Amino acid sequence: MNRTTSVFSILLLGFIFVSSAQETQIYSHDQKQFQDALALYNNQQYQAAQALFEKVKTTTTDYETEANSVYYAANAAVRLNQRGADKLMENFVERYPTSTKRNSAFIDVADYYFETGKYPYALKWYKKVDQGVMSRRDKERFNFNSGYAYYATNNANEAERYLNKVLDSEKYGAQAKYYMGYIAYEQDDYERANERFDEITDPKVLEEKLSYYQADLNFKLGNFEKAIEMAEKQLPKSDRREVSELNKIIGESYFNLERYDQAIPYLKQYKGKRGRWSNTDFYLLGYSYYKQGDFESAIGQFNRIIGGTNSVAQSAYYHLAECYLKLDKKSEALNAFRNASQMTFSEEIEKDALLNYARLSYEIGNAYEPVPQVIGSYLEKYPKDERQGELQTLLVDSYITSKNFEGAMALLEKNSGYASKETYQKVAFYRGVELFIDGSYESALERFSKSLKNPENDSFEARAQYWKAESAYRLNRFDDALNDFKEFEGDSYSKNIEEAAQLHYNLGYSYFKLKDYGNAIAYFKKVTDQNEDSQGQKTDAFMRLGDSYFVTSNYRLAISAYNTASKVNGPERDYATFQKALCNGFLGDNVTKTDELERFVDRFPKSSLRDDALFELGNTYIKGNNESLGLRTYDQLISKFPLSKFAPRAMLRQGLVHYNAERNEQSLTKLKGVVRDYSNTQEAKQAVATAKLVYVDMGRVSEYAAWARNLDFVEVTDAELDEASFEAADRKYAEGKTDSAIRSFEDYLKQFPNGLHSNQANFTLAQLYFSKGDKVKALPHYVAVADSGTSEYTEQALTRVCEIYVAKQDYQNAVPFLERLENTAEIPQNRTFAQSNLMKGYYEQNDYQRTISYAEKVLAVPNIDDRIKSDAQIMIARSAIETGNEHLAETAFSEVKKIASGEVAAEAWYYDAYFKNKKNEHGASNVSVQKLVKDYSGYKEWGGKGLVLMAKNFYALDDAFQATYILESVIENFSEFEDIVAEAKGELSLIKTRQAEINSSVNPNGN
Repeated sequence: MNRTTSVFSILLLGFIFVSSAQETQIYSHDQKQFQDALALYNNQQYQAAQALFEKVKTTTTDYETEANSVYYAANAAVRLNQRGADKLMENFVERYPTSTKRNSAFIDVADYYFETGKYPYALKWYKKVDQGVMSRRDKERFNFNSGYAYYATNNANEAERYLNKVLDSEKYGAQAKYYMGYIAYEQDDYERANERFDEITDPKVLEEKLSYYQADLNFKLGNFEKAIEMAEKQLPKSDRREVSELNKIIGESYFNLERYDQAIPYLKQYKGKRGRWSNTDFYLLGYSYYKQGDFESAIGQFNRIIGGTNSVAQSAYYHLAECYLKLDKKSEALNAFRNASQMTFSEEIEKDALLNYARLSYEIGNAYEPVPQVIGSYLEKYPKDERQGELQTLLVDSYITSKNFEGAMALLEKNSGYASKETYQKVAFYRGVELFIDGSYESALERFSKSLKNPENDSFEARAQYWKAESAYRLNRFDDALNDFKEFEGDSYSKNIEEAAQLHYNLGYSYFKLKDYGNAIAYFKKVTDQNEDSQGQKTDAFMRLGDSYFVTSNYRLAISAYNTASKVNGPERDYATFQKALCNGFLGDNVTKTDELERFVDRFPKSSLRDDALFELGNTYIKGNNESLGLRTYDQLISKFPLSKFAPRAMLRQGLVHYNAERNEQSLTKLKGVVRDYSNTQEAKQAVATAKLVYVDMGRVSEYAAWARNLDFVEVTDAELDEASFEAADRKYAEGKTDSAIRSFEDYLKQFPNGLHSNQANFTLAQLYFSKGDKVKALPHYVAVADSGTSEYTEQALTRVCEIYVAKQDYQNAVPFLERLENTAEIPQNRTFAQSNLMKGYYEQNDYQRTISYAEKVLAVPNIDDRIKSDAQIMIARSAIETGNEHLAETAFSEVKKIASGEVAAEAWYYDAYFKNKKNEHGASNVSVQKLVKDYSGYKEWGGKGLVLMAKNFYALDDAFQATYILESVIENFSEFEDIVAEAKGELSLIKTRQAEINSSVNPNGN
């Protein structure tokens, strides 16, 4: 029996088993054994008594003595807790139905079970009692015991029925009222409970039982001052469990009286149910700290409330958000406001939380959903709200700050009243720049044109004009580019913007591309006259100035320009040196030309122009009658650069030199070598024609015919038809009849697959298909040119093949062509293109060491674009991650972060957060995630990975709310990324399991 019933057990009447004096006198003479057994029974020696009663019942001839012996033997069995004791008593009742002990048997056994706390057994026997033959005193005990037994077995209705019968009993009344009150208390009927408790006057019951419950009752009835008074009175005399509960009553009473400073000490002393607090407990203490302005402590309580789905949780999350804001923790506040805004228990909190969530999303970004969507949802939900104007402005700005300029344009085109025309002008401009950076020049040009149609801001009008020209230039529309650059030049406002510094340089290039070298020279000279060399433009302008003079035969001026350019250790220093040598040759100074070419070969061993230089040097030696040195130079070129376009030319020249010197056999060897090694080139065809002359001179025409018939790349008899067919196709091409030209070139290649002009036909056809956007049809023709040997088209064809395969991410096919392009490219940009894509190709093939090797090659190229640098660094970083070299990865990602844009920048910021998390720099890691979320919200996968990392950081910082809320949001909003969701679920389960150990409101098995 528990503490509340122990007092009552003292008050119960003991069993009276001593027989009347008359019975004793009768049996003392005839049945001494029975009397001895009864004495043992009354002395509680049940085992001995039972044995003697068993003996008596089998020897006596007296019915009453026998019945009494059976009764006491069964009673002893009950008290000895023997198996089958119940059955013995039932047998007694059945066997001796007229015994005077029948009713006593029921009462005695029931009372015994009641005394020993076996209330279900007691009730079983009380139900057998005949109440009609009971005395008033026994009936009171019977009713109270039955009532209490029902109470103890959780049958409140039956308990009240029996206890009601003894409310006026002098002996049991106080106890009955207490239990009636307690039943009402447990049923939350506090008014009736209080009435019963107030009726109790017994000081012992009042002292021991009522103070705690009356304190709790007064609290629940809202009598907080009275509750405090009674609870404080009870505190000194309560056990450990009750002390905890009384502190809770006092603390919550002070809380409800808004005396938060007094509530805090008592709320802190509460130990919880089975050592665990609930969400409400954390809320009460948290709110008390909040009202005291102790926001740090308030957060420490509020953020333990996880998984809450009631009004208390909504209020807690709202105030938690306010606390975070007070401490300038905006990222944390965003999550708390979002949670509060998603609950509907308080409309006021829901609305204000959503407003703050929208404002914060605009201010710091949002990884869960696009910021415009957040603000738009507020505008849609509260269309008549007084803050409509503010939110509309934020909505437009949110598109801009999240760099979703296309979305902003769509919004403004649909809702022109949301912002000014100037805002639209700027948005269209920024979207154009974005597309330009991505290489989508056609789309960029369209956006710049839209910006120019809203010329509200002079600066942005001028900038749009400039970038429109740049877009046209990148599309090879040089006439349009020139016109737009000139229009920009004529804009009075253009001088005030940074793009103006590029104007003369770009105009120079536009004229240069249009072969208007006079104007090109004029603008390049304006660049060279500048004091500063911005991004190497001045050096490059000297280079192009030299080219313009060279093309217009102003070789001395060209040499001067090349000299100035070559003084700078730039990427085209070798080119300038080579060009100077050519200029001296054109000026008739072959000695200087030869000296410069010899020095070039020595000074620039890795130059892509070495094959050019060797060919030109060999030619110069031959022209200067130094035949042997010339032939050796040709041999050097053919040996070192067998794939160069100059290799077949050099070999052809050797054949001609030998022919002119009448060394016919040596000539034929070289000419046949050209045909053998470089078939399908123009040099091979010339070699056949020259070999014919040699054979004729030697009088071996039939030998020539036999040799020529075995050549599959030229049909000697069909030469005229070949030439006519090609010329017809080429004429249509020159006239701009694209479709007709395509058909004619296709017909030519079908008829003459190895014709005299097959290489040129394949290249032109590929270019026509490519310009129409049909890369599938262009590809095989580019491949044919790339595979045909070396020609003037080889490098261009190789570059296009690589571009097409790379665009399809088909690195398996791209890599062999990229390797060839790297080894043969004469244009530095093409070599860099090959190397940068080889590193990507090797990465796709999981060849991480070669990836890193090529990335380092790319980074070694001077003056490369930041995007290419970023690609190289990211390849190093990713390869390092794959190979477990996190130190190298961290270094590489830190470099990427400085120069990258778009998704690569998002990845870099994620790893910045990742490495800080690994160093236990949790706060700094979260700052990096917030940067990722705010500036790169469009890259959802990295945002999701960052949020999981942020959740881990928050849990390490003892903020369970942020951790669980973020993980639950990831699970809800990132379902398309299964790996991220799986990791979030694992982390959430782990955290909830740990939190359930201290918070009874947490369900560790919940989502």
